[in-house]
Amino acid sequence: MQELVGRLTALDPEAGESLKVIAYFDALVAGGAGPDALLRGAAVLSGVVAGAQWRGRIDRRGPDGRIPATEQLPRSPERTCSAGTVWLERVGPHHANDEMIVERLALSLDLLEARRGPAGVLETVIDPARTPAERTTALAKLRLEPGSRIRIVATRTDTHLATASSAVVPTKYGIMRATLCRTPEPPPAEPAGLGQWVRADQAPDSWEGAVIALRLTDPRNPVVDATDLGALLMLARVHDPQAPHDDVRKLAGLDARSAHVLRVLVEADSVRAAAALLGMHHSTLQARHEALTRELGYDPRAAQGKVRYAAAEFLLRLTDPHDAGHPAALGTG
Repeated sequence: MQELVGRLTALDPEAGESLKVIAYFDALVAGGAGPDALLRGAAVLSGVVAGAQWRGRIDRRGPDGRIPATEQLPRSPERTCSAGTVWLERVGPHHANDEMIVERLALSLDLLEARRGPAGVLETVIDPARTPAERTTALAKLRLEPGSRIRIVATRTDTHLATASSAVVPTKYGIMRATLCRTPEPPPAEPAGLGQWVRADQAPDSWEGAVIALRLTDPRNPVVDATDLGALLMLARVHDPQAPHDDVRKLAGLDARSAHVLRVLVEADSVRAAAALLGMHHSTLQARHEALTRELGYDPRAAQGKVRYAAAEFLLRLTDPHDAGHPAALGTG
C-alpha cells in the first residue's frame, strides 16, 4: 500500500492523497480502533469538525480531538450507512478528499458495528472528553474499579498484542496504540512510552503521559517512562506541535553545525572551554556566540538563557517529525 501510494502520488497527487486516506482508515480499523478514534481521525484528516449519528446519539469531534463547543454547522458532505449517518461540517466548497474521508468513515463504522469489540471501551477509559460516569461504566466492562491502580502504555500501531485491552488511537503526534497494564511487567514492545501509575478513573492522565514519553524515545532510549520527566511533563502537556513556541521554531531553524556549536556553548564551563572542545579559535567562537544570541533573542550562556534553551530543545524533540526516534507519523511502521 505504501509503495502504491508513493507511485500514484508522483503520477496523480490527488489520487495519491485519496489512497493515503484509505490507508489511514485501514490502519485504524486493522488496529481495532473504536468509534471515537475513527471520528477524531476524520476530523484530523479534513481539518474540520466530523460528526456521526448512530446508536441513538450524536458525536462530534474537532481537529484537536475534542468535542467542539460550537453549534453544529451544516452537514456537508454527508453519507448514510448501516450504522447511522456520518458527516463533515465544511462551510464552502468541499476539499478534494472530503468525500473520500466521509466514505471511509462510514465504511469503518459499518465494520466496527459488525464486530463490536473492547477497543471502544478502552478509548472511552482514556478519553479526557468523556464524563466520569462514562469512563466508570467503561471501566466496569474491563472489570476494573475506579480506584484500581493502572498505567497506560503507548506503542507503535503495528505492534500486535495478545491482549483485549488495546486500541489504536489518533493523537496530536500521530496514530498510536494504547495498552492497559495492570501489573508492573515489561512494556509489550519497543519503542514504548510508559504512562504514570494512576487510579483507573484517571487513565486519561496516564495516556497523555504515555504519548509524550513515546514521542521522546530514540534508539538509545527505546523505553521512556513519563514519571521520569518530572516537571517537564507539565511543559509537554501544553505544547502544541503544530504551533510551537518561537524559541522552538528558532532552534529548529538552525543548521546542524550551528546547533552543535550552540549545544557545546551551553554545556561548556566557559566560551574558552567550548572553543577548545570545538577546535575553534576563542575569538571566532565569541563572534559565533554573539550571532547566536541575536538569532535566538536571548543569551544561551546566561542562567535564564540556559533554561530557555533546555526547554526549547526538549520541546523540539516533541515537534520534529524527521527524528527517526519520534513516532510522529507512526501509522503502520
